[in-house]
Amino acid sequence: AALLWGWLLLGCSWGPGPPGVYAAALSTATYVLDDAGGLGREFDGIGAVSGGGATSRLLVNYQEPYRSQILDYLFKPNFGASLHILKVEIGGDGQSTDGTEPSHMHYENDENYFRGYEWWLMKEAKKRNPKIKLIGLPWTFPGWIGKGENWPYDYPDVTAYYIVSWILGAKQYHDLDIDYIGIWNERAFNSKYIKLLRYTLDKHGLQQVRIIASDRLWEPISFVLLLDSELRGVVDVIGAHYPGTKTVPNALLTKKKLWSSEDYSTFNDEVGAGCWARILNQNYVNGNMTSTIAWNLVASYYEELPFGRCGLMTAQEPWSGHYKVEAPIWITAHTTQFTQPGWSYLQVDGHLEGGGSFVALTDGLGNLTIIIETMTHNHSQCIRPPLPHFSVTPQRATFYLKGSFYMVETLQVWHSRLGFESGNSSLFQQLHPVKVWNGSFSLDLNVDEVYTLTTLKTGQKCGFPEPPPPQPFPSSYKDDFNIRNPPFSEAPNFADQTGVFEYFINGSDPGDHVFTLRQVVVQRPITWASDADQTISLIGNFQWVNMTVTCDIYIEKQRDGGVFIAGRVDNGGIYVRRTKGIFFWVFADGTYRVTSDLAGEEILMKGLSGVRDNAWHTLSLNIQGTSASGLLNGYPLWENVTISKPSNGWAAIGTRSFEFAQFDNFHVE
Repeated sequence: AALLWGWLLLGCSWGPGPPGVYAAALSTATYVLDDAGGLGREFDGIGAVSGGGATSRLLVNYQEPYRSQILDYLFKPNFGASLHILKVEIGGDGQSTDGTEPSHMHYENDENYFRGYEWWLMKEAKKRNPKIKLIGLPWTFPGWIGKGENWPYDYPDVTAYYIVSWILGAKQYHDLDIDYIGIWNERAFNSKYIKLLRYTLDKHGLQQVRIIASDRLWEPISFVLLLDSELRGVVDVIGAHYPGTKTVPNALLTKKKLWSSEDYSTFNDEVGAGCWARILNQNYVNGNMTSTIAWNLVASYYEELPFGRCGLMTAQEPWSGHYKVEAPIWITAHTTQFTQPGWSYLQVDGHLEGGGSFVALTDGLGNLTIIIETMTHNHSQCIRPPLPHFSVTPQRATFYLKGSFYMVETLQVWHSRLGFESGNSSLFQQLHPVKVWNGSFSLDLNVDEVYTLTTLKTGQKCGFPEPPPPQPFPSSYKDDFNIRNPPFSEAPNFADQTGVFEYFINGSDPGDHVFTLRQVVVQRPITWASDADQTISLIGNFQWVNMTVTCDIYIEKQRDGGVFIAGRVDNGGIYVRRTKGIFFWVFADGTYRVTSDLAGEEILMKGLSGVRDNAWHTLSLNIQGTSASGLLNGYPLWENVTISKPSNGWAAIGTRSFEFAQFDNFHVE
């Protein structure tokens, strides 16, 4: 029915037939596509970010076949989003939006290229599309790099060595070739460091790795590049974030490739799809940007963390297997399935007279792809920057094909209509091909539509059977961490918000606690956000009210070490410092506390516990209504503490400071 409807919609606008019924009311305009006078800029691809941070956290423990299905929708060519670029965070142990990602070097004498999930994700992407481009970018750095200062540029040789080791490790341990490397996400750049990074890359035979700077704004990087010819020689791409489809004169004067190296970041409903459709075209039409990269790839983090569901698709329920292929996936396909990095844009103005835009690209071998979008203002607002008002009206567009495209006889047609009033969208449907008569064709365009017209016949809208229905996080959940060769360094579903919690094999314990979960960050990282002064990892369902959290704990730090278990935890991500909840702390000095905040300042109860360091103890926290109580090693330690806010939240574990500590036999009910 959708096909037929689309066919009827178009039926009256192919070639020289009678004009459409509504033709009288439509504004009409003509556009010329010609390569005779040369081509526009080279196209570098459409991509997405995993990281910045911990945005793929819950993806890794989806069961098959669902995990592979999600990856196919993202990366498999001519299937779904068919992404050209995958950009990942180089984990630095610090909070980078929705959690922390582990570094390959927690400490100066430490190297491990199997932590976290970005290595795995890059390999899965390459498995599906060997030509996908890979980008690495740090948000945070381990503390040792700054030697006590919260700054990565005081010892630029150390920072360059650290970043290059990540690139070398990607190749040595995973056979991954990193194509581009960034400087420091949305923070200051340092010209001396960038030059040293290029030198270090070249010294290690990594001449093919290109440098992007500065993943922030167009300025001051563009101005500095114009002043400093040596820097201009080592920066290959100027990457700006959330440019609002605009560039600046200095950026154009550098003659560098211009990318929107992070964009979108918008809730993935129909308005998010409209935002994405508009900027995918207009970043080039208005701003000469030849790549647009979405934050983020897939919303695989607890939805109540910051920027919930701001991914191209949603996969936040590994316990149920439920995921959702959201509209932005199919908007992406309109460009990615019919272009490739290395194609060129045609030199066209790209603005439609009735509002909206179009781009045209060619592979230089006779293929032509035209992408048209007619997104209205209110249906295409991105999260940032604010969008000035504009209007879009139904219109008839006539395209004249000239130069090497004059011989094109038919174009395949793919169509999406974002249905805001009706609530049902038609996404990425193949319509009847358009016949080109005497080098021209016409289209009647309505508002909030995307069309791809292309000589390529390889497009496909693929899919899988419906995944399982959504389910809340299990109301009874246990993990004893007893796994000898874990597939990932972190236990499933735990979402680290400050610090890093990893599987650990306890060589000194032949008893019940050989396999544990250990907090391993012992120095405050060079931060990107406001990490807490305590470490914390969340788990469970944000809607939980009444719960019992039980965990075996082991304080490693003498004298002032401490750990907690918690419930009704209400915050995380970039807001982790202001986290409230019910926190049950025990300390190496034999005391305990109950607080209503992570900072440990709002004390509800305190006293002596007899807990000591380097011994195992079992904590249990019971929260019912407005009352909480705590057990130590099975015996009541405190009871009937009155609690008011927060009224609901996650369970959590953590430590008093950046210190080693172990956890075992976690259980939440």
